[in-house]
Amino acid sequence: MDDAPEPIPVTRAVDCGTAKLLPDVDRPRAWLLTVDGAPQSYVDLDAPTHLEFEYVRRLAHVLDEAAAPGRPLDALHLGGGALTLPRYLAAVLPHSRQEVIEADRGLLALVTEHLPLPGDCGITVHAEDARTALEAAPEDSADVIVADVFGGSRVPAHLTSVEYAQAAARVLRPDGCYAANLADGAPFGFLRGQLANFSTVFEHLALIAEPSVLRGRRFGNAVLLASRAPLPIAALARRTCTARTSSRPPG
Repeated sequence: MDDAPEPIPVTRAVDCGTAKLLPDVDRPRAWLLTVDGAPQSYVDLDAPTHLEFEYVRRLAHVLDEAAAPGRPLDALHLGGGALTLPRYLAAVLPHSRQEVIEADRGLLALVTEHLPLPGDCGITVHAEDARTALEAAPEDSADVIVADVFGGSRVPAHLTSVEYAQAAARVLRPDGCYAANLADGAPFGFLRGQLANFSTVFEHLALIAEPSVLRGRRFGNAVLLASRAPLPIAALARRTCTARTSSRPPG
C-alpha cells in the first residue's frame, strides 16, 4: 500500500506576482506552474519527455532537429519557468550542456526547491536578466538559443530589438538556431516586426503556430525560428503535424 502523502498546492509571492504549483491529480509527480493565475509551465518529474503544452512541444521539435542523433547540444535558455525544456533535453540528449537564465529570483527559488533537478543533468541555472546574460555569453558558444520570456502577455521590449537579434547571432554557432515563444493576434504587428528585425541578421526564418492563430481567428502562441543555415522545415512540419493537441492552454 502506498502511504506517500498526497501532493498539495504551493503558493508563494515571487518577483513578478504570485506563483502557484498545482499538482496534477492524474500524474503523481506532475505539476502546473501558474503566475497570477496564468499557466506558465507544466512538468512531470517522473516523465520529463511528457510535454503538455503544444508550444513547448514545438520548441522541443526544434531541439530534436538541432543535432545529429545522440550528439549533445550546447543550449542557452532565456526564461526558465519550471525548467520543462531543459529537463526534456537532458533526458533525450544526455551530456548536453545547458545554461538557463531566469530573471525572477523568487520563481527560480520556488522551482528549484519544490521541483529539483536531477543530479549531473548538465543544467546550470542563473538568476539574471536575459538580455544581460545574452550579451555576456561567449561568441559562437551555443548550438541553440531558446527564448521564452514574458512580462504578462507580452515579451519585454528589450528582447525584441534588432540589437537583441544581433546579440543572439553573435552567441550562436554558424549553423545554430534561435527559437522563441512569442504571442500575437491579427493583424500581427508584433510578429511582423520580429520577422523584420531578425531578417536583418539571419538569412533563414520560419514561424510555427496553430492554423487558427495564423488565420487571425484568435490570439495565441507562435514559435519564431531564425538561423544563418537552412532550417529543417520539412522535418519540423512532419513533427508538428503528428504532435497531439494539448489539453491545457499555453503559457
